[in-house]
Amino acid sequence: MIEYILGGIFAFLVGFALFYSSSSQKNDIKKNKVVTVMENECIDNSVGEKNGEFKSKSKEETDVIIVGAGVAGAALAYTLGKDGRRVHVIERDLTEPDRIVGELLQPGGFLKLVELGLGDCVEEIDAQRVFGYALFKDGKNTKVSYPLEEFQSDVAGRSFHNGRFIQRMREKAATLPNVRLEQGTVTSLLEENGTVKGVTYKTKNGEELKAYAPLTVVCDGCFSNLRRSLCTPKVDVPSCFVGLILENCELPYPNHGHVVLADPSPILFYQISSYEVRCLVDVPGQKVPSLSNGDMANYLKMVVAPQIPAQLHDSFIAAIDKGNIRTMPNRSMPALPHPTPGAILMGDAFNMRHPLTGGGMTVALSDIVLLRNLLKPLLDLNDASSLCRYLESFYTLRKPVASTINTLAGALYKVFCVSPDEARTEMREACFDYLSLGGVFSSGPVALLSGLNPRPLSLVCHFFAVAIYGVGRLLLPFPSPKRLWIGARLISSASGIIFPIIKAEGFRQMFFPATVSAYYRAPPVK
Repeated sequence: MIEYILGGIFAFLVGFALFYSSSSQKNDIKKNKVVTVMENECIDNSVGEKNGEFKSKSKEETDVIIVGAGVAGAALAYTLGKDGRRVHVIERDLTEPDRIVGELLQPGGFLKLVELGLGDCVEEIDAQRVFGYALFKDGKNTKVSYPLEEFQSDVAGRSFHNGRFIQRMREKAATLPNVRLEQGTVTSLLEENGTVKGVTYKTKNGEELKAYAPLTVVCDGCFSNLRRSLCTPKVDVPSCFVGLILENCELPYPNHGHVVLADPSPILFYQISSYEVRCLVDVPGQKVPSLSNGDMANYLKMVVAPQIPAQLHDSFIAAIDKGNIRTMPNRSMPALPHPTPGAILMGDAFNMRHPLTGGGMTVALSDIVLLRNLLKPLLDLNDASSLCRYLESFYTLRKPVASTINTLAGALYKVFCVSPDEARTEMREACFDYLSLGGVFSSGPVALLSGLNPRPLSLVCHFFAVAIYGVGRLLLPFPSPKRLWIGARLISSASGIIFPIIKAEGFRQMFFPATVSAYYRAPPVK
């Protein structure tokens, strides 16, 4: 019953709220207009890396240990090193990663990358500009563009090989004399009376060492073996991605991500180099057809291939026959930290969302900007308890941006998946048609997805506007008892999708962060 009441309240207020959020969005975009000039170019591979090992630049006392040198770790190392911190990065493998996710950086994430002085790391890796999305459903298609009119010409999304991007950031971090990158596997955190003092790790040669610093940042990715000490991990695996690379083919809409609302769940296409298109096929559940016995190839050919755009069909079949098919579980985990003196979690080790919307790197880079700003006024990081209390503000201040992107990813995935529920089917159809309307109906949701306007209220308003639009389609031209019942179930279904996600993210922190005492934490005074 509560879902009906809440849904009704949102339905009643949605018109006014949509108007308010769309007008506020224009003002926010103007405020966030890029004025930062890109900084130093990344160095060549031969300068920072040799045989998979980056140079050790400094062996002096360390201010910050960073566990992991992926997107979050490498970006944080450069950011803190540029601020004068002595940083020791320990990464399990410093050779170029090869992943099928983390290949799309939204415009909001690109703005954060530029703000950190890392904007040139998308250069010289054959990265492709992305200006929006194309949606395909049941033979229909529509294009929705990012609202980039108020920004400089270089602002857009970027798609690329994940490993190339990470190596560029590692190389740039390695140019700083106070940043030391070392290949090693961190096995545990060093704790003393509840305070993290550093880490124990094994070097590439198997030698076990200890490293000490007043602050340890754990950002060793989705497979982190350290997160249990620093948060309550509630990892959900709703689906798996099956990855292919299509070669020498043209997308129907160049420089756009392509989303096919297929049965049973979405299929993604986007360009990752001048001649390669990444395809990600979502398979619901934690099990996928077997690769070894040919079941996967048969599934892709018989179930998936008939649903993709015709001009991609032959390249898709060729990619299957080539055999380089890879899989990756899609994880979702809300941020539930245990504030711990001497340590903090970042990146996918801390917070994950379904990768359908490509928002992970945007959240990570936004978190790094926030952490940098919080640490900047601190000359001394050695008072662990005061620092821990101060950094509790980080978990509150990050919520509006991170929760908006997380909630949108989870909600869109559920809406885009095929369901036997007639109300959910109507919601799926309404979502496609709503985005096809253009104007604020497409630019608003895409601004949320892109990280350009990550505002929770705007997200909720657009989500329920889709539901109300779906109800309106059912009731016109003449309502019937059956259609009225489906409409009521549609509102209830929409509430059942979004409210549990908001509850997991934290309603108060998401919508009213200023009411949380940690929001106002001031830097410790020495």
